[in-house]
Amino acid sequence: MGEVQTFRGPVPAEDLGTTLIHEHVFVGHPELDLNLPHPEWSERRAVEDAVAGLEQLWDLGVRTVVDLTVLGLGRDVARVAEVARRTRVHLVAATGYYTADVLPAYFHTHGPGRLVGGPDPLVELFLRDIQEGIAGTGIRAAMLKVVTDEQGITEDVGRVLEAAATAHLATGVPITTHTHAASRNGREQLALLVGLGVDPGRLVIGHCGDSEDLDYLRELMDAGATIGMDRFGMEHVLPDERRVATVLALLQEGYADRMVLSHDAAFFSRVTPPSWRAAHVPNWHMANLPRRVVPMLLAGGATEDQVRRMTVANPARLLAPALPAEGR
Repeated sequence: MGEVQTFRGPVPAEDLGTTLIHEHVFVGHPELDLNLPHPEWSERRAVEDAVAGLEQLWDLGVRTVVDLTVLGLGRDVARVAEVARRTRVHLVAATGYYTADVLPAYFHTHGPGRLVGGPDPLVELFLRDIQEGIAGTGIRAAMLKVVTDEQGITEDVGRVLEAAATAHLATGVPITTHTHAASRNGREQLALLVGLGVDPGRLVIGHCGDSEDLDYLRELMDAGATIGMDRFGMEHVLPDERRVATVLALLQEGYADRMVLSHDAAFFSRVTPPSWRAAHVPNWHMANLPRRVVPMLLAGGATEDQVRRMTVANPARLLAPALPAEGR
């Protein structure tokens, strides 16, 4: 299946084991972190909490976590590398840009046909992160992350998607997305990316677990994409029991090969800090799948093989980089 880049170097895809394919280690905001520090943030404590949490995941059978913290979410790969060095769990880095509407002004003046000109810095960034390493660390990204939300595909969001498609076609690294499930805008993502030459089999349409619209979910999978049932524990959006019921219904229809499971959780996020999560969404953490969700799925009629496909086989298939078109 090929090798997948991790924080500690390449790992054969078949050795990734049980994988949480849509998570975050730390979510921050560099300017706010500097000028308006969050009272619950301590780097030393956050690193210790992340290491302890990942070691707990190892004991629960999880072997790989994909950190989808890209630019726009306070990505600091050097900080996460300290965590990766101290845990047995494989951590996988991502590249991309998280914006639901507009990019910073720098991108409005740099790029072909713009005021300063030059090549598209988004494409340069994504390719460098994948081929050389992120921010001089040598840690290479193994997934591309893009976003559309309630605002839809704005001009800047479309530019990010186009840059991601360009980087994907050059490297074979898969693309995962953030969607606004209520708007069913995974359809627009899929149409745009496929129109740019992306194989739908290399796409994860994320946050589909926020939807109970089976017709919408079938449409995405029947088009060849994998859907991310990846927000277990976010019960302020949709209770886990209803998320599980949706997965079970689709398993009964034969879609085990087109779903992946995760939480979109973080060990620290200044957007929804630890005190808020503990009070309002106590199950929103990365141990929720092995501790609660998988037993719920099995009790509801899912088979061990179906669970393995969604948590082991499908992530390995997606993360293994496909040969770029020119190499086929």
